[in-house]
Amino acid sequence: MKLSARDAKAFLARPDPSRPAALIYGADPMRVALKRADMLAALLGPGAEEEMRLERIEPGEARRAPGAVADALRATGFFPGQRAVLIEEAGDGVAPAVSVALEDWAEGDAMLVVTAGALPARSKLRKLLEGHKAAVTLPVYDDPPGRAEIEAELKRAGVGEVERAAMADLEVLARALDPGDLRRTLEKIALYKHGDPAPLTSSEVALNAPATIEAALDDVLAAAADGRQADIGRLVQKLEGQGVQPVAMVIAASRHFRALHAAAADPAGPAQALARQRPPVFGPRRDAMIGQARLWGPRKLEQALRLLVDTDLALRSAGQTAPQMALVERLFVRLAVIARR
Repeated sequence: MKLSARDAKAFLARPDPSRPAALIYGADPMRVALKRADMLAALLGPGAEEEMRLERIEPGEARRAPGAVADALRATGFFPGQRAVLIEEAGDGVAPAVSVALEDWAEGDAMLVVTAGALPARSKLRKLLEGHKAAVTLPVYDDPPGRAEIEAELKRAGVGEVERAAMADLEVLARALDPGDLRRTLEKIALYKHGDPAPLTSSEVALNAPATIEAALDDVLAAAADGRQADIGRLVQKLEGQGVQPVAMVIAASRHFRALHAAAADPAGPAQALARQRPPVFGPRRDAMIGQARLWGPRKLEQALRLLVDTDLALRSAGQTAPQMALVERLFVRLAVIARR
């Protein structure tokens, strides 16, 4: 039986041990692995590995000895409590073993949990479990977590109240990060907030977000847009050390200053303009860009865009002899000087 998204969420949170088997499958291995881990934790409780209440069977073993899965489900453990048998990264080759196990399964036996990659509708394994009256299948899609899932993850991690702006920032992060990185980020936030009853703020989300090359690019762009000329040399050297190419820096700067120009020229004001941008700008970076748009104004931003175009053309010119990184550093210095005029 194939579960709907709502029923699948409920089953993962509270697995029904009267079900003989559950198939979790999807194209993203990390998403599948996280769902499997959550389900087994809810089904078996703590200490399952140590108490040998979870048995793992390799797909190859299940193919070679179809009766091995049924035997594992019937086995009696040394410790009391729910048991499970896990087959990970399965394919249609394990379908005969799963079929035998389902035929022999009786109440009180362990639950069979199978994980797999993307399975087409014609998959033998998927057809077997979808067609069974008691077994369940749980497809895992690549959609980013929604607000409800983020709130559940925060609760699981131990985070209490969350400001509205911080939740919006977390939704942006959920679209940008893979599920494993998102979960680690939320756990990091929970550790940061340990013992702090105040609501989670947008600044705290930004503080705990993963550090990336994009973040380093944001630093040098902020220095140029804020007029902090003294910081530019150090930040450019840092990016060069990370292997960022000069052309990529100019492209990122052009995107940033175009966004500032659109915000500065919008009749509704910079805040409303930045809120409509895609991808959205959030957290302290949003507040900084509002200030930058007001500092520069449309006229100076047009001058900045001309400088960016000229530098981009120079970098791509076959006759250019000056070091490219030096051209980019000079560009950022000139932008910082314009910002303070």
